[in-house]
Amino acid sequence: MTAAPHRDGAHPPGGRAWLESTDSRCAGVGTEMGGLLSELGKRLAERWLSLLVLPGALYLVVLAAADALGHTHPFDLPRLADQVTAWAGAPAVKNVGGQLVLLAAVLGAAAAVGLAAQALGALVERLWLAADWPTWPTLLRRLTRRQVTRRRDRWEAAARRYLPLREEAGRARALGRRTDPEERRAAHRDMTRIALERPARPTWCGDRIQAVAVRVERQYRLDLAAVWPHLWLTLPDTSRTEITAARETLTRASALAAWALLYLPPAGYWWPAALISGGLALTSATRTRAATETYALLLEAAVRLHTPDLARHLGMDHTGPLTPETGAELNHLLLANSPVPVAD
Repeated sequence: MTAAPHRDGAHPPGGRAWLESTDSRCAGVGTEMGGLLSELGKRLAERWLSLLVLPGALYLVVLAAADALGHTHPFDLPRLADQVTAWAGAPAVKNVGGQLVLLAAVLGAAAAVGLAAQALGALVERLWLAADWPTWPTLLRRLTRRQVTRRRDRWEAAARRYLPLREEAGRARALGRRTDPEERRAAHRDMTRIALERPARPTWCGDRIQAVAVRVERQYRLDLAAVWPHLWLTLPDTSRTEITAARETLTRASALAAWALLYLPPAGYWWPAALISGGLALTSATRTRAATETYALLLEAAVRLHTPDLARHLGMDHTGPLTPETGAELNHLLLANSPVPVAD
């Protein structure tokens, strides 16, 4: 490689050695970038395979078994083997080209089913959390309002049993006495089994996340919807990683419910698919409740621990833990309307 001359015809400082060193560093950067892109591609492929193709392929296997066996021979493995052998003997798949086309078709169909399950899972999650239920279509909104009212009535009845017991325990504690906590704890469990706070959504999961906003508003006068986008940008990486992981766990649990729904049609002509659907639905319900609880706890912990840092980032003179005065000041700062520009 020949070095390009300077304007005066001389080589740059260091001459050929300098150019070779520069080329070596550039090659090293290129190698590192290539390795990074290769690793990224590998992870994306693994994610595509695990989240879309494998669950979709299993679903296609169940469809094939349902078609071959039906209700009359639900576990007849020789019959299934004969049917698979017949499919494999079809003229279209006897040559390499036909086999490649079949493989591509199976992978494509599996991925398509996986994408459909993810889309359905997003819908299931929206129904479970019901954050925007007042904007739903009229009929669905009316049904949801009735469900919210029923849950609210049950919660208020449970609260009427629990609150007097809590007040009695407080009075006894002030007098230096102790009451039996078992009845009070049982009443508290009955109340929180419905919702942690007064129900405002049609499901336990939706109310559990809504309870975070209710609690921080009551204790700190903080509008969580206004503060959270700003708070998220100031959270440490470890906190954001934990919250993101909890949110992804909730999404995956909702996707299981979607798969449970997708396994219902095959159950119409192969009843073991109903067992798969029921198992997935039960697992989804359990995991969704646990994931929602974890996600809500992390949200509330992040607000309590890091909102003072946000206040300092915004130039407020605040030290120590979060206070109602700081919460009110943050609301005023973040919710203040911008002045309307006046036309010239």
